[in-house]
Amino acid sequence: MTKLLDWNEIAQTSLAGELISRSTAKTILQADDTELLAQLAAAYKVRHHYWENRVRLHFLLNAQSGLCPEDCHYCSQSKISSAEIEKYPLMAQEKIIQAANRAAELQAGTFCFVISGRKPSASVLDRVITAVKTVKSQHDLKICACLGLLDQEQTQRLAAAGVDRVNHNLNTSENNHPNICSTHTFGDRIDTIKNVQAAGITTCSGGIIGMGESEDDVIDLAYSLRELNVTSVPINFLIPIPGTPLGEQPPTNLNPRYCLRVLCLFRFILPSQEIRIAGGREVHLRSLQPLGLYPANSIFIGDYLTTPGQAALADMQMIQDAGFVLENPDGSVLNLDNQTITYAKVK
Repeated sequence: MTKLLDWNEIAQTSLAGELISRSTAKTILQADDTELLAQLAAAYKVRHHYWENRVRLHFLLNAQSGLCPEDCHYCSQSKISSAEIEKYPLMAQEKIIQAANRAAELQAGTFCFVISGRKPSASVLDRVITAVKTVKSQHDLKICACLGLLDQEQTQRLAAAGVDRVNHNLNTSENNHPNICSTHTFGDRIDTIKNVQAAGITTCSGGIIGMGESEDDVIDLAYSLRELNVTSVPINFLIPIPGTPLGEQPPTNLNPRYCLRVLCLFRFILPSQEIRIAGGREVHLRSLQPLGLYPANSIFIGDYLTTPGQAALADMQMIQDAGFVLENPDGSVLNLDNQTITYAKVK
């Protein structure tokens, strides 16, 4: 049995802005299951200090699917994937607006606009910028764009168009990155994040847990995100998709308790950041999903890129049952205990 930690002391270290040591980080990941509730309580102490009991909702649109020249081993849209997915170029503006309407209907604060590919061409970037301006003119939604590798000129154009945030995940540690992708480097991803920050856009960057990484890789990823001072951190848990290299190697360590310990680790290392439970939430946390809201303060509502998510009504009910409140796009809160949750049923 792993030695017991003083969870309150770890929470105080995190709240003081001090970086927890690697040995402590490892013990967090290796903690005995009997320590889980104490661990979650300490992580919630940090989360509550910055976020109280608010939950942010993000809505994701896969606006361009497949047709990607990269070889990311986890991705069903990569050039080496034989997964049976829809493949299409950038959606027409009308469909993008319909998706934004749906995001607003579900009380999502952020509309996440994602395209596949290494980087956007000039014509695709022009169309993305037009769509961003149109959505902004019709809805009080924050826009998070995930467009692949970006240079300084591209990020400056996105900033001028009103993009609030750009997502570009590190995905894993620098050490593990060559094991999951060979067509771009960890440094390429760092460069994109720095270009986004230089343009004055806030950054969204996280990772995928369950790709054969070690505990040190998980810790290194969290340390890297802290060093970059990213704003929003999505934590994905690998869904092995048949037809992808990692689809043939199902993760063996992703039981619900370990996933919760990972979320606690990221909260302790990134105390003030928005931490979002992203892809794989329903698959790997299963019945313990509500406990994930104690370290994390954000979730996706609706589907993911090429995999389905939990029904929106179930997400709303989960938030309500756990006693959390919804953070509206304008920063106000909606107490779901006082609402009739019916709008989320609409498809």
